[in-house]
Amino acid sequence: MATETLALDKPRSPRRPAARRSNFELYSWLFMRISGLALVVLVLGHLFIMNILDGGVHRINWGFVAGRWSSPFWQFWDLAMLWLAQLHGGNGLRTVIDDYARKDSTRFWLKIVLYVSMVIILFVGTLVIFTFDPDMAGS
Repeated sequence: MATETLALDKPRSPRRPAARRSNFELYSWLFMRISGLALVVLVLGHLFIMNILDGGVHRINWGFVAGRWSSPFWQFWDLAMLWLAQLHGGNGLRTVIDDYARKDSTRFWLKIVLYVSMVIILFVGTLVIFTFDPDMAGS
């Protein structure tokens, strides 16, 4: 009885070195779930307070916003909604760009436009929340 050894052919494509993998996509996936839950609480709380407890949207004017943003609690609430919504939506759109943009250059430029617009919206929104002057209506 002769023992035969099994010889495997070399693969057709050369073996690539193992890529270093980061956990960015895992953290991105976790962020989407956690921020989504936080946004549900923040937005539903916002809608409940603004539309039911505070008497409806017809009461919203300059004075209402000035009174609301004079409290650090409401500033933080609105800031958290702004940042979470912007980052959550931007992360989702980043995933859509990765899935549907075929060319690397298209993907690159779409992401640049996305990131720049996110930074501008976050900067301007944060600036408005913290520098809002309630006395401006009287001048």
